[in-house]
Amino acid sequence: MRLIVGLGNPGLEYEATRHNAGFWWVENLADAQGVRLKSEGRFHGRVGRIAAPGVDCWLLLPQTFMNLSGQSVQGLAHFYKIPNENLMILSDDLDLPFGTIRIRASGGPGGQRGLSSILEKLGTKDIPRMRLGIGRPPGRMEPADYVLQNFSRDDLKSISEILDRAADAAIEFVTNGLTAAMNKFNGDTRD
Repeated sequence: MRLIVGLGNPGLEYEATRHNAGFWWVENLADAQGVRLKSEGRFHGRVGRIAAPGVDCWLLLPQTFMNLSGQSVQGLAHFYKIPNENLMILSDDLDLPFGTIRIRASGGPGGQRGLSSILEKLGTKDIPRMRLGIGRPPGRMEPADYVLQNFSRDDLKSISEILDRAADAAIEFVTNGLTAAMNKFNGDTRD
């Protein structure tokens, strides 16, 4: 069994922001797989399950706010006894060019507070993660302000295609494993 977690912040004021790229990613994957995400109080999140031949995977959107995502992930992963190597955390990354996909087996949070919360709660840095580049803030804009802004109109024109590729990368992880997903999608860009 696997678990794919999209990071973001709940609430309408955050719905269209760059920081919610992880939510968009999982919602797109759920739609593509015909999965409905439902609120589940005991896991502090919206959950759904992909169950098909050869695939058994939970999808999770923590509803605890980004900085407390670990509470939600720990709850679901421990309840279903999902090993850490079978988790995949999907999040935005402002150090990657817009539309770039990067997959890693482990590492630090790189300033991503949702990932930091998850690593702390699970007690390890060995959690696979997939990051979607949102680009750097322009000029001297603070990164915290940038990630909480909506995507630009130009970026929104490309986002559907990017999220489709990102969903394909997540399915590759679920069906063929981390190494296959890394080999096929690392560095993949919108161009």
